[in-house]
Amino acid sequence: MNKLLALVISSAFATCAFAADPAPAAPAHEKTAQQTKMATCNKDAEGKKGDDRKAFMKDCLSSKPKVSAAQQAQRDKMASCNKDAEGKKGDDRKAFMKTCLSKK
Repeated sequence: MNKLLALVISSAFATCAFAADPAPAAPAHEKTAQQTKMATCNKDAEGKKGDDRKAFMKDCLSSKPKVSAAQQAQRDKMASCNKDAEGKKGDDRKAFMKTCLSKK
């Protein structure tokens, strides 16, 4: 009898635990950059068929995103500062990079 009572009580607690609110739902699925690129290339490939479409998709998906002149200038500046900062470590490197990158 005691075993049966203990089993019933533990079952009730277990049921309550499972009936609790589930964890909050994950945020809506956002597309990755590759998925966005695929969608854009698919849209641009409308009307193409066969080998022509295959070649277009290959070129479209393997192409690099276009970089503005300002972005390229920043990349060049970063590369130059990194080269000049060779051998520096820790706070010295941080301070050097901050001043180097903030120069106009």
